[in-house]
Amino acid sequence: MMIDYKKRKISLLTNHGKERIIAPVLERTLGCQVERLQDCDTNQFGSFDRLTPRAGTQLQTARRKAQFAIDFSSHTAGIASEGAFTVDPFSGFMPWNIEMVLFLDDLHGLEVVGTAQGSGMNLSKSVRDFDSLMEFAVDAGFPSHHLMLRSQNASDPRVIKGIQDTDTLKSAFIHALMESSNGKVFVENDLRAYCNPTRRLMIEQATEDLSRKLLSLCPACQMPGFWKIKSEPDLTFSAGNSPAREFAYEIWQCQHCQCTNRQATSQTPETDSRVCDNSNP
Repeated sequence: MMIDYKKRKISLLTNHGKERIIAPVLERTLGCQVERLQDCDTNQFGSFDRLTPRAGTQLQTARRKAQFAIDFSSHTAGIASEGAFTVDPFSGFMPWNIEMVLFLDDLHGLEVVGTAQGSGMNLSKSVRDFDSLMEFAVDAGFPSHHLMLRSQNASDPRVIKGIQDTDTLKSAFIHALMESSNGKVFVENDLRAYCNPTRRLMIEQATEDLSRKLLSLCPACQMPGFWKIKSEPDLTFSAGNSPAREFAYEIWQCQHCQCTNRQATSQTPETDSRVCDNSNP
């Protein structure tokens, strides 16, 4: 069954300006109409200020938010974005941002997830004076990347968010320092989407990924979301007779009917000696 999303209204759950990122991409590629769900506190699903912990995984939270967007609107399809921050998978030291944009279609029983990940702007530090704070602010991309301040430490519930200019930063620092019993103020990037341009770019990339998946139709049932689920190496190499370092095949699958295709990549180990350990030590 082929699904046409042209002019179909889709509800988007966000309080942090994500409609300005997600809607243009999906409306351009799918022809749908993305409408932001009004008057909803998304902090109930978890907040980056850590005052409300996220219950469940990143994927589970995105799914709950998309279903909420459907349940509290007149539409049968919903979109939600959920971000996470960790350390990079290479060195284990650099801030890393993972974004998911989840599309849920109740009418056709369809769920498709777009993802993107990369270097994030997620720095934090304890400071004792304003000069040290300003040094951190430069590293943290301030003022385009907004900051948050807490008295004492990272767990203090007294938080000042959305700081985006030097005068406000200075007054917020003085206030937080006066309330601190250890002479320290904890500063960090504000990770809400409208406060963090680096994260906004990652959300846009995840939305582009989602649109590509929605435009990829299953060859068997014509449902959207036919996409690669894993890669497989070729266990033999004709020229060097050793395992190849690169993947030779991709496994594509439809989540709706489970139709699966095994496709050779455009450049397989048999045709490129650069990927063989013996041919290219």
